[in-house]
Amino acid sequence: MRWEDFRTSSNVEDRRGMGLPGGAGGLGIGTILILGLVGWALGIDPRILIGGAEMMTGGGSGYQQQQQQGRQGAPQDEAGRFAAAILGNTEDVWKEVLPQQANRQYQAPKLVLFSDATRSGCGGAQSAMGPFYCPLDQTVYIDLSFFQEMQRRFRAGGDFAYAYVLAHEVGHHVENQLGILPRVQERQQQVGRAEANQLSVRVELMADCLAGVWAHHSNQRWQSLEPGDIEEAIRAAEAIGDDRLQRQGQGRVVPDSFTHGSSEQRMRWLTTGLKSGSIQACDTFRASQL
Repeated sequence: MRWEDFRTSSNVEDRRGMGLPGGAGGLGIGTILILGLVGWALGIDPRILIGGAEMMTGGGSGYQQQQQQGRQGAPQDEAGRFAAAILGNTEDVWKEVLPQQANRQYQAPKLVLFSDATRSGCGGAQSAMGPFYCPLDQTVYIDLSFFQEMQRRFRAGGDFAYAYVLAHEVGHHVENQLGILPRVQERQQQVGRAEANQLSVRVELMADCLAGVWAHHSNQRWQSLEPGDIEEAIRAAEAIGDDRLQRQGQGRVVPDSFTHGSSEQRMRWLTTGLKSGSIQACDTFRASQL
């Protein structure tokens, strides 16, 4: 992927090496519960992130009391510059696409880089949670060592695969800008576990598709994709499907417990966004078949 020519965003806070204020004991029970298999998927169960789980609600107030302040602006190391460049390119794409296709002005999210653990507006965060978007502070959080873990655990490396990770989380921010996340939160509080999980799947698959929409327009304007890039991202989407992760982790697949979608679904919705470049084509909530 030709990312070196992208504009690097200054909307980045680098907390790497800072540790967690107050020590590890400050982490809430919500962090502990989501460590493990699903935590390694790209993003966390939206019910936790949008405050649908009571365990994380208290974490928000703790964040306000012990908010960390890292280095502001684009980092100088290669991994940090890559993340800032991908964020900058998503800003440049969405500030044009969102007004054109959804008649909404785009307000870019912040990106926080951390190592091991930090605090977010949604509570404590650990590297094992994987990258996530917190709508309460409109910020994407990532420990960049996740990219190495993608290669080691999932055999899903490559610049475009890593860019897809970030673009997926920015996709959640687009969903938030469209008012989708608050509506999902409200609905999840009214239904049972199985239906709440299905709503989570639709949120995640839409974010996959929106990541594809970003890549479509980025490639149109900057010719950013190189041969093999699309295959990299599709392999990454396949690797983190709920069915594949469950089969690897527990030896069996439980569809009712899916929160992100199957490998086939994630690949298909990412491809839908890549081919169409259309937000409307990503409306998983109107899709009769996921």
